[in-house]
Amino acid sequence: MPLDFSLVSDPVLSVAAPDRAASLRQDAEALARGWDTARVMRVDRRNRFASDPVAGGRRHIRLERAADHAEELPEAAVFLGRTDGGLHIWALPVDELPDDPAVGNLRSCGADLVEGDGSLASQAIALIGWHRDTVRGRDRQHHPRRVDAGWGIEDPFHGGPEYPRTDPAVICLVHDGGRRVLLARQPVWPAGMYSHVAGFVEAGESLEGCVRREVEEEVGVVVDRVRYLGSQPWPFPRSLMVGFHAIGDPAAPIVLEDEEISEAAWFDVDEVRAALAGRGPLTVAPQVSIAHVMLRSWVAAVDGSVTG
Repeated sequence: MPLDFSLVSDPVLSVAAPDRAASLRQDAEALARGWDTARVMRVDRRNRFASDPVAGGRRHIRLERAADHAEELPEAAVFLGRTDGGLHIWALPVDELPDDPAVGNLRSCGADLVEGDGSLASQAIALIGWHRDTVRGRDRQHHPRRVDAGWGIEDPFHGGPEYPRTDPAVICLVHDGGRRVLLARQPVWPAGMYSHVAGFVEAGESLEGCVRREVEEEVGVVVDRVRYLGSQPWPFPRSLMVGFHAIGDPAAPIVLEDEEISEAAWFDVDEVRAALAGRGPLTVAPQVSIAHVMLRSWVAAVDGSVTG
C-alpha cells in the first residue's frame, strides 16, 4: 500500500499567536486608553524586527513600551491583539531598524521564535505590507482611511470598506509511495537547494486541482492520491501555503516547461535525511517553512514503514 503520512509537528508560523482580540478593533476609545500600557513590535521596510534570546536557545519578539515611541496612538499602527496579561500589542512600521544581531526576519530567526511569536510576526508583516501596497503610487490626499485598528480601509476611489487579502498557494511533496521524493529548484536559489513544487491557486480552481496542474506544468509529472497535510501563513506579501502530498511515477520523464524551475530530480530518503541534518550536497528549505516540516514528516513515515 502506498505510503501515507501526516505532519509530525505544526509549522512554526501556524502555531496560534496571542489573543487577537478582534472585538477590540472597532472600539477606538478602549484602544486609545490602552496605548499608555501597550507594547509595540517595530517592523521595518525589509520586514525585519528585533527579538531577544530566552531559555533553551529560543527567541522572543521584542515588545517595547508603546509610550516610548509616541504619546498617542499613531495612525500607522496596526492592532495585533493582547498579551497574556491583557496589554495591547501593536505593530508599528518604521523605515529602518539598526543592523544588529538582534534584528532579523522570519527566514533568519523564525524557526527560533517561541511558540506563537512566528504567527504574531506573520500577522504584523502581512498587515503592514498590505497598507504599504494600498498607498503605493498615490498622492497623500488620495490615501485610504484606516479603520478597525488597521484591519480595514475605506478607499476614496472605490468606496466602502476593504480588508486584507490572502492569496492561497499550494505546496506539494511528490513521492513514489516509498523511498523517493521529487524535488525541484529555482534558478535564483543557492546552489544545491531543492524544495517542493508550489504555485498560486487560479480563479475557479480547487486546491487539489491546483496541485495536479502545478506539478504537471512545472515538472511534467502527473500525480495521484492528492492528500492534505497542513497550512502556514507566508506573508511575502500575503500568501497562505497549503501543503499536500501526492504520488508520482519516478519512471515518468521530467519535463521542465516552466521557466521558474531550472532543475528537478528524484532523491532517496537517505539523501533527504542527510540534508535535514545539514550534511551532504543537497540543501532543503529552512526550518521556519512548512516545506521543511513536510520533508521531516515524510522521512519519519518512511523510517516508520521500514521498522514498523
